[in-house]
Amino acid sequence: MKDVLVTCPPMLGQINLFMDYAAERGLKLHPAKVTQILSEEELKELLPNYDGWIIGDDPATRSVFEAGYAGRLRAAVKWGIGVDNVDFAACKDLGIPIINTPMMFGTEVADVATAFVIGLARQLFLIDRGVRAGKWLKPAGISLTGRRVGVIGLGDIGRNTVTRMQALGMKVVAYDPGVADAGIPGLERAAWPERVEDCDFLVFTCSLNKHNFHMLNAEVLAKCKPGVRIVNVARGPLIDEAALVAALQSGHVHSAALDVFEVEPLPEGSPLREMERCILGTHNGSNTLDAVIRASHTALDRLSGFY
Repeated sequence: MKDVLVTCPPMLGQINLFMDYAAERGLKLHPAKVTQILSEEELKELLPNYDGWIIGDDPATRSVFEAGYAGRLRAAVKWGIGVDNVDFAACKDLGIPIINTPMMFGTEVADVATAFVIGLARQLFLIDRGVRAGKWLKPAGISLTGRRVGVIGLGDIGRNTVTRMQALGMKVVAYDPGVADAGIPGLERAAWPERVEDCDFLVFTCSLNKHNFHMLNAEVLAKCKPGVRIVNVARGPLIDEAALVAALQSGHVHSAALDVFEVEPLPEGSPLREMERCILGTHNGSNTLDAVIRASHTALDRLSGFY
């Protein structure tokens, strides 16, 4: 029986569902005590005691893998889609087999992106807060039909988001230099940040890499249409949060819905907490029971296949 450290919060939330499934594959799961991520030092202390690791959004760096390999660690799986936190080169150098679980959450995260777009358009979050405070607010929203939304990223999440936006009657401009043809009729294309001035919404669904860090910054925000609404269900560092806060304070950005942040959990002192026209999430876009079961079973199947 191989001992496996689990540090992925959605899987941890349902961990009892996977104990027997793992045992049938020769794996014994050990849930970590974690809110969002463990630190490098915590991982260096823990990992040498385990044969395998199911990784969340933790800093899976070279030094972490080296510490683990000096002990018992011999295989790992990145739970979920994003791999920007994982040093695959280090794993290759150390001979640690590793893989992720792609194509798991396209519909689930796209559902959240859609909910955010509707919520910002109709200011549902302000109405909810008002009623709870004893008020009876009736803010005028904007209609979505005929509005233009820029969707940044045409992977599984992006394509599912595009089709949902089109179903709402919206025009879609898609940005992704790695996808020549998304196979979606009626889709407009542009190279970032062209045409941001035409967009009423910007929805980020792309992976994070060295080329798109802070792709939404003060310079790009200045080009955006006044009153633009921003949605991020991808990775926090795609957006320069300081620039976004300034644009929210000035009113140039009408509102924002963020499921992800540059630092997670969102620090208590973050000025985003003071932005009235923001919906703030907990990096939870993929977390449905159905999706967690699907991704966790896949992760366990792939990890067991390494032994």
